[in-house]
Formats: sequence, C-alpha cells, structure tokens
Amino acid sequence: MAVRYREYKQEQLIHHSDRGIQYCCPAYQRELKKYHITCSMTESYDPYENAVAERINGVLKQEFLRDSSALEFKDMQRLVAQSIDI
Repeated sequence: MAVRYREYKQEQLIHHSDRGIQYCCPAYQRELKKYHITCSMTESYDPYENAVAERINGVLKQEFLRDSSALEFKDMQRLVAQSIDI
C-alpha cells in the first residue's frame, strides 16, 4: 500500500519498524529492496525504544501534518528536521 498510494513518488521511502521477526526475515527484506525502500529499525531489541519513536511520529503528525496542506514538501522536511533536532 505504501508503494501504491504514496504521494511523493520521487522522494526516498523509508520503512521503520522494531526488530520483529516478520520485518527481519529475508523475504520481507527482499521486498523492501525490490521497491528501493530503505529499511530502518530500532537499534536494540528493547521494546520501549520503538515506543519513543512512535510517540515522536505521533507528535509530528499532530503538530505539522494536520494543517500543513499549504506547505511544500521541502518546507515540511525542514520543519520535521528542526523538530527532531530540538
């Protein structure tokens, strides 16, 4: 679905997940490579680490993407980068 319905087809697509066995298996990794999707995973097997990433993603969606339809993609990228730095 991410490949089929993505809006910014020219931009790099990154799939972030925890280190669940379904995401680490060779078949899934081959599918990511097939569609030129960069794989991103938590650094450890600590389930709390992914919770922090999910919370940050939620805040970014609530604060920046909800009312940002007038923003250009590059402007959204800059705002997200600045938020992460903060």
